Amino acid sequence: MKEYLNKLPKEILDLIYAACDIANRDSLPIYLVGGFVRDLILGVKNFDLDMVVEGDGINFAEKFAKCLKAKLIRHRRFGTATIILSNHLKIDIASARKEFYPKPAHLPVVENASLKDDHFRRDFTINAMAISIGQENFGELIDFFGGEDDLKKKKIQILHSLSFLDDPTRILRAIRFEQRYDFKIEPNTLRYLRQAVKLRMLEIVEPQRVRDELILMLKEDRPIKEIKRIKHLVGFKFINKRLSVTKKILSLLALIEKEINWYRNTKSFRRPLDTWLIYFIGLTDSLSVNDLKSICRKFGLKKGEEKRIITYKKIKPKLFRELGKEKIKPSKIFSSFESLSYEVILLLKAKYKNRHFQQHINDFFEIYNDMRLYISGEDLHNLGIPPGPYYQKIFSMVLNAKLNGLVKTKEEELAMIKKLAKIP
Repeated sequence: MKEYLNKLPKEILDLIYAACDIANRDSLPIYLVGGFVRDLILGVKNFDLDMVVEGDGINFAEKFAKCLKAKLIRHRRFGTATIILSNHLKIDIASARKEFYPKPAHLPVVENASLKDDHFRRDFTINAMAISIGQENFGELIDFFGGEDDLKKKKIQILHSLSFLDDPTRILRAIRFEQRYDFKIEPNTLRYLRQAVKLRMLEIVEPQRVRDELILMLKEDRPIKEIKRIKHLVGFKFINKRLSVTKKILSLLALIEKEINWYRNTKSFRRPLDTWLIYFIGLTDSLSVNDLKSICRKFGLKKGEEKRIITYKKIKPKLFRELGKEKIKPSKIFSSFESLSYEVILLLKAKYKNRHFQQHINDFFEIYNDMRLYISGEDLHNLGIPPGPYYQKIFSMVLNAKLNGLVKTKEEELAMIKKLAKIP
């Protein structure tokens, strides 16, 4: 594995060697594990380091974070920690451990163990490999369960028959990895997955854990593949009993993908999108406002996420009738879209294909969204207008005039203000 490691960027390799040096001082066996190892072998870019030490992982993480002068987040219950670096990289560090599930679908009880025990608790063989970064056997691949062979054979395989019962979110994870890498869930694993689905295990597990897996799935490059596979293998009752993903929904999701790509290709200078949220709203488009509110509460979505979901659902047909016309004042286009998030606007662009409506959205992004006034509150103060709510009213009126082409320069803006305020 040394040749794989040596192909890593220097900043990543330097972190690995730094970890090796610190572990060596305390004679701690240390390993790179999990998705990092899997993607390293596959040649897939993944620079989030995941390390396991046979010993006190938190104590090691504290020393490592101090050496790197980085932020450290501890998770003492599970013997894990995360180092957050200033360049947006992160390093997950854990004590080698084994887990016992007191009940199916519940959080595990954890105790320290060997590396082999640690890997036996993992989800799939392809995620149960390690690369030693100890000084004596640096770069050695450790593969207890045939993960490297399964990578070559493009198989998703669980490590034991109770895997999906212990952690039902692995159902969604199996589908995500299968579709991401164009692998296949091997027959026995598929049989156990179907059994867990029949027992409705995804409806038993803690909703926040299902939410996290759903978000990861919807963040994939082309999540429609995963959605179709879930439709085939699982269904969507675990989200809401009335949720059915029809051909109409799948068509909407395909249009959403197209609009997201349009935004990325033409509007990359603007803020990044919460693409997962756009797909989620599209996925649940057939549900009522009350159902969507219930889902938001069930899965513990953030207030801002819920607001965008409900805002989209409550948009009145009147908006589409008005903006479906060819000739509309720019100020009307601006006022219609300015209060909406980019996510909601792209959803509207995907769903309503009226060419005038589409053009108005394009114009909003291209022209009106960036339009700003030359004047400021200081200018109004200098004109003798006392501060107060009237300022906002003035700004709004002048901006509408500017959008409609009635004023263009700062002098014209000031002249309009003087007229509004009846200043000689």
